[in-house]
Order: sequence, then C-alpha cells, then structure tokens
Amino acid sequence: MSLFIHILACLFGMGSWVSINGLWVELPLIVPQIPEGWYLPSYLSVLIQMANVGPLFITLMHRFRPGALNETVVIYVIISLGMVASFLLAFFWKETLLVAGVPRSVALLLLTFFLSTVDCTSSVTFLPFMMRLKPQYLTTYFVGEGVSGLIPALVALIQGVGVVHCNNCTRMINDTGSVSLSYELQAHYQPANFSAGVFFFFLSAMMLVCLGAFILLNYHPAVARERPNARYPNGVLEKGEAAQMNPTEQKAMIKQSDIKPKSCFGTGTYSRIQVLYMFFILAWVNGLTNVVLPSVQSYSCLPYGNSAYHLSATMAAVSNPLACFIAMFFPTRSLLLLGALTLFGSGIGAYIIGMAVLSPCPLLVNETSGTFLIVGSWIFFILTLSYVKVIIGVILRDEGHSALVWCGAVVQLGSFMGAVTMFPLVSVYSLFLSGDPCNTKCP
Repeated sequence: MSLFIHILACLFGMGSWVSINGLWVELPLIVPQIPEGWYLPSYLSVLIQMANVGPLFITLMHRFRPGALNETVVIYVIISLGMVASFLLAFFWKETLLVAGVPRSVALLLLTFFLSTVDCTSSVTFLPFMMRLKPQYLTTYFVGEGVSGLIPALVALIQGVGVVHCNNCTRMINDTGSVSLSYELQAHYQPANFSAGVFFFFLSAMMLVCLGAFILLNYHPAVARERPNARYPNGVLEKGEAAQMNPTEQKAMIKQSDIKPKSCFGTGTYSRIQVLYMFFILAWVNGLTNVVLPSVQSYSCLPYGNSAYHLSATMAAVSNPLACFIAMFFPTRSLLLLGALTLFGSGIGAYIIGMAVLSPCPLLVNETSGTFLIVGSWIFFILTLSYVKVIIGVILRDEGHSALVWCGAVVQLGSFMGAVTMFPLVSVYSLFLSGDPCNTKCP
C-alpha cells in the first residue's frame, strides 16, 4: 500500500464536508453580526436539506441513465464550486439586502446553499469514485472525511470562537426613592484572534488542497499502478495471471464462482433482507451523527461549563478519524456485531438527548463526574457509530460502483429524516432550553 496514495485519498475525503463543518463551528462568531441572529442555525438546516436536490439528481441519473454522467467532471465542478463559494464568503458574509423591508443576509444564505449542494453531492460522487482504487484506500478516504470536521474545529479553537468569561457587574436599583446595589455575573465573549473572513479563506484553501489531491488521483502514474482495473479489467483475472496463481487461490475462486447469488444487488453476496438491514443501519446512524445529536450538543454540554462543551466538540471530532483507523486494522464484517454496536451507540445517544431535554439543569450538573460522563458519552457515541459507518461503506464497496452510489444516497436520506425530526423540536416547539452560562442556578 502506497503511503502517497493514502495521503491523497485522505486529502480528497477531507474536502467532502469541510465547508459546512467549518461554517457550523464559526456560528458563535457569525451570529452576533448578522440580522438573523440565532435563527441562522435553523435556516442552515433547511438550506442543507434543500441542497439534497444535488444527490437526488445524481442518483436518478445513475438509476435511469447509467453511464451518461461523467463522474470525474461532476467532481471537478463541485470542488471548484465549493472553493469559489468559500472564497466569496470571506468578502460577503456580513453583507445584507432589504427583503420585504427587512435586512437579510442574502449573500451568506445563497453561498451557504451552494456549499451545502457541494457537500451533499460529494456523498454520491466521491464514494463511487473510490471504486477506482483498491479497497484499502476507502478506509483512508473515511479518515479524511472525519478530518474534515476535526481541522475546522481545531482552527476555531485557535481562533477563540465562543470562549466566554464571567465578569462581575454592578447595577443600581432605584426602588421608591431608596437606591440599592445589585451584583451579578455577566457573560462576556472573548474577541476572536482572527476574523471570520480569514477563516473562510482557510476553508477555500482546504478545498484547493482537495482539488489538487483529486487531480493527482486521476493523473499521477503511481496512482494508475495502484488501480485494481490496471491488472484485472472489469474485475476479472486474465488467463495468464490465472495460470500463475497457486492452487489454493484457484480453488478459492472456483468455490466462490459456484456460490449462488443471494440477491441481484451488487455481487449477490448479501440477501435482500441483509442489504435492507445495512441500509437501515446506515440511515439511522447518519441521522443520529450528522443531525440529531449535533443539533442538541450545546444543550447537552453547556450546562456543565464552557470547557465541557469545547472539550466534547473537539474530542468528538477526533473520535471520527480514530474510528476509521480502528476499522483499518479491525475490519470486522459481522452484521450481528454491527447491529449490536448500533444499539450501544444509540443508547449513549439517548442519554445525551436526555441531558439536553433536562437542560439547563441536567443530571450531575454541579459535579465533576457529570462533566466526565457527558464528554465521555460524546466520545464513545461518535467512536462507535463512526466505526459502523466505515465498515458498512467497506462492505458496500465490494458490492460495486452502484452500491456506493446508493450508500451515499442513503447517507443523505438518513440526514434528511433527522433534520425533519429535529427542526420542529428545536426551532418550533422549543423542547430544549439553554441557560445563562454565568447565572443559571440548579439545585
């Protein structure tokens, strides 16, 4: 396995969701400076789901016009679009226009829609492209996909986004002629070390790196030698190579060819029920990790302190690529184990949601053990379900190009269902309540 190609695959995967992940971590700095305020996350959720028109179009083209869409050209277009949109955000994210007499951040919302289209469409184009490389590079691609959340989070920490200090504040109260003094703590957000515009330039540079990696994956001679089709056109061994195989390998191939396909999906290795089972797990896991739990992360962590929130966000971002590394060395394909891990991760997710519902006074809120428990829950939640996602992706990779297209489509479907579920709960019915970081008193 070439280290150079692993690095390219990682950098290519890094560009898949880096723009939207970066936008989310920058929200504490953006929100106070735009007219939408803290309604912006709700708008972003809607825009991201509207952007699913991109993967829907790609999936329908693969289904009804197979081979008509040039996958490589589509990837060039969406990476370039993401790079340009991120670059333009650096200049126009604060600009407003009057819409029905009300100032609106039209440029920010429009460019965010383009970024969402890029990232959503990457799920059904980047993954199928990895079919052109050997299977081991798919896991490295998932590492890069995890890094796309980690790197913006680390840069945001360096930037100082959302760091709050509690300062003593004195107020004079005039009550029926008598003046009294009131003392209270007031939240003061630390100024950022560099502006949001600089951060968007960084995101544009990340997309440029992704574009460079993609060009090398297409044209570098070392990559061409690592493509499975270079030796095995259409996945079939040529006669000369078959003759060079040892008897054990030949017997294994004969036995494999005698196996009756269990379904018409991919190579027929898995039955229809097993395929639906994997797709259900994939949709469920992506709904939880991409939308449901991130939408309540602040409610579940901030009651335990600002440090608990930043630590859980950073360690969760680290857990994603770590899960990919674990999958690289322990690639179990037991569907029963995947189901058990999904139940385990979902149970941890249920605890996190429970703490978010109890916000601003969740369990053990004034205890150190509560902080360790919520941070540990986020780490094991992301670690477990990210491992499940990677293994299912590896399994579907062996089922062919079409299987990876459907893999990406199911990922987006799961995220869409999660958004449809959480948007009314968070933004309409206000099921989750946030407290003052300095003055919330819990028994």
